Amino acid sequence: MTRRSMTAIAACVAGAMVCFAAVRPAAQSPPPQSQIPRTPDGKPDLNGIWQAMNTANYDLEDHGAGPSPVLVTGAIGAILPGESVVEGGRIPYRPEALAQRNENRRNSAPGKPGRNLEADPELNCFLPGVPRATYLPHPFQIFQSPKVIWIVYQYSYARREVPLDNPTEAPYESWMGWSNGRWEGDTLVVDVTGFNGQTWFDRAGNYHSDALHVIERYTPISAYHLLYEAMIEDPKVFTRPWKISMPLYRRIDRNVRLLEFKCPELVEELHLGEYRKVTPSK
Repeated sequence: MTRRSMTAIAACVAGAMVCFAAVRPAAQSPPPQSQIPRTPDGKPDLNGIWQAMNTANYDLEDHGAGPSPVLVTGAIGAILPGESVVEGGRIPYRPEALAQRNENRRNSAPGKPGRNLEADPELNCFLPGVPRATYLPHPFQIFQSPKVIWIVYQYSYARREVPLDNPTEAPYESWMGWSNGRWEGDTLVVDVTGFNGQTWFDRAGNYHSDALHVIERYTPISAYHLLYEAMIEDPKVFTRPWKISMPLYRRIDRNVRLLEFKCPELVEELHLGEYRKVTPSK
């Protein structure tokens, strides 16, 4: 630590909290392209387990801390504060769509348990859609070959197959949409269409329709980081296309792997109540 940093910290301790900003580390410049791992065909090697480290799943926009939107859980399960990952800070809703988003948010407000149980797919263990699958609080794994990328998510057995050499149109609508990929230099670009319109972007009620079109960009910025960007277009809900961006971190924990998250079992009581299957005790 430099003498300048130590002096700034001492001033903060003795003075005011506002000077914490003065001791933030300086931004790091990207490493040379030669430090990015590559496959035998020269493409960036994206193989591995990745995870977002932010609070976008609570709310894509700026948000403060708060109680759980579903249950009274005290500090456990509380909403963590976070900054917007939306370019420009705000999602450009059409007026009538903003009213629907606000209704979604009111329905999931504390003190009204159960009113949004048919809405948010995460609560129901439904597939999360794109781009939400990327920033759920679960890791995901990329498997890369010259012609196909596979993405497997720990959450709810979600998975995607992304062909790189033969783009096709979606044959049907689905939760995770239909993905086609290509390389633009060192950036993997994935064009996603064919959504069923039944997912949310976050727990705050931000949503879309079946006209959603997402263009994802995965750009390596070091051997251990990707810049993830998603351009979102939905003329039924938004006044213009808008973009989110965030870093993704390569998990380098010892023996790291995707673990089982059998969330269908966790929602049996929610969906079936007294009719759920009960395993006799031994």
